[in-house]
Amino acid sequence: MADDKQPISMELGIYSQGNTTPRIAAVEVIALVLSLLWLGGIVWFFFGSETATDAGLGGSPLEVTMMMLALFMPIALIWVAASAAKTSKIMREEAARLQNSIDAMRAAYIAQQRQGGIDVRPAVVAKLDEIAEAQRSTETALATFTSSRNSTVASETRAAVVPDSSNAEAPQPSLALSGTNETLPDPISVADFIKALNFPENEHDKEGFRTLRRALQDPNTKRLIRASQDVLTLLSQDGIYMDDLRPDRAKPELWRKFAKGDRGRTVAGLGGIHDRSSLALSAGRMKQDLVFRDAVHHFLRQFDRTLVDFEQNATDEEIVQMSDTRTARAFMLLGRVTGTFD
Repeated sequence: MADDKQPISMELGIYSQGNTTPRIAAVEVIALVLSLLWLGGIVWFFFGSETATDAGLGGSPLEVTMMMLALFMPIALIWVAASAAKTSKIMREEAARLQNSIDAMRAAYIAQQRQGGIDVRPAVVAKLDEIAEAQRSTETALATFTSSRNSTVASETRAAVVPDSSNAEAPQPSLALSGTNETLPDPISVADFIKALNFPENEHDKEGFRTLRRALQDPNTKRLIRASQDVLTLLSQDGIYMDDLRPDRAKPELWRKFAKGDRGRTVAGLGGIHDRSSLALSAGRMKQDLVFRDAVHHFLRQFDRTLVDFEQNATDEEIVQMSDTRTARAFMLLGRVTGTFD
């Protein structure tokens, strides 16, 4: 029974006054001692010294008032200072207790994350993420269904970018100085092309890095990858990351129209980025930063040229997948900033 009552009494002592007698703090003892010393000095001054008769309480009302203030004002100041000191101590203790609670909660959260514990996010947030993911999947399926184009060659083997031979520059003749014949690498496939435009997810994405290296070996894709990498790096300096953007889904027909040369309102649906802060930051930097402006225009030209060739070899489903890459989102964002879709 004693063990059961002890926590209850401690809890009452902390959170309620109840019938328990509060402890007298050290600061209150000091204040009481100082007050008694002051009162003792007053008594001795008026009744124990030779000047007691000369310093009586007689005189005008103003003199009596000033005398009372001089006598009791120090006592009031002593207790005001004692109350402030006690309140300050209580606040420090409460702040320390609250900080300890926060540290304990943070440690528990980190431990759960490291051990793969239960997701601590609210159920509503998790449900909204599921709904958003389902909506994006539905939009992808609808976009593919409404304008499907069947292909007999798998995306893993079909070339993504094969420029028209009539528009391609003639390769320079090689000098026969070596005994071996070196051949250029095969064009990158559609599947690898889409993965390369999205870049690796993180430092552990070995497949993503393999695909990126493969894309950099393809001369028709290397220029776009480099331009996209430069633009994404510059945007990240302003805190703009493609993973944070949620653009509206554009149908494959709009991408094909843009590849065929349509501009303005007819392809306005491609500018599906509505993040105001990202648009404002990008537009402001376009006006002030010459390096950023040149990098953006170079990136837009490379994306336009590559899309012309990619559109001829890609199905509608593959175009939808391409539009969801980080490179395509950067194109949507910067295309709106530069007025490409106006």
